[in-house]
Amino acid sequence: MEIETMHILLADDDEADRLLFTDAFAELPVKNMVCTVNNGIELMEWLTGEDKSFPHILFLDLNMPRKNGLDCLKEIRSNDKLKNLLVAIYSTSDSEKDIDDTFQNGANIYIKKPDDFNILKQTLHRAVASASIYRDKRLNRENFILRIG
Repeated sequence: MEIETMHILLADDDEADRLLFTDAFAELPVKNMVCTVNNGIELMEWLTGEDKSFPHILFLDLNMPRKNGLDCLKEIRSNDKLKNLLVAIYSTSDSEKDIDDTFQNGANIYIKKPDDFNILKQTLHRAVASASIYRDKRLNRENFILRIG
């Protein structure tokens, strides 16, 4: 089944990062609808609310106030309604501990936020274009990290 419009949700407390993210998606050749939330509390309210469309993919920042991304990931994976949600960790961190923690707690892919806008567009395009492969339970630590360039 082909998706007509990719519904994307970004949880990130940094306003500039949210703007770059939405600008990048606006330039991609993928029909999409991007929604954003500012922190982990808003994210979990969004995901468990009755009146929201369920995203095809969640891009989740790790370092957010009120509830961090790892806590959100754990809550998502323990919720029967949410446990199959495709979660892309989207962080400035390239810490091995963060990568290992998110991999072990069920994230589908890890993306370090690129500094370059064109690389950001390429990375996001690749993440959504091949989103279905990140659901594969046979993923290993080496193909968990998405890198461009």
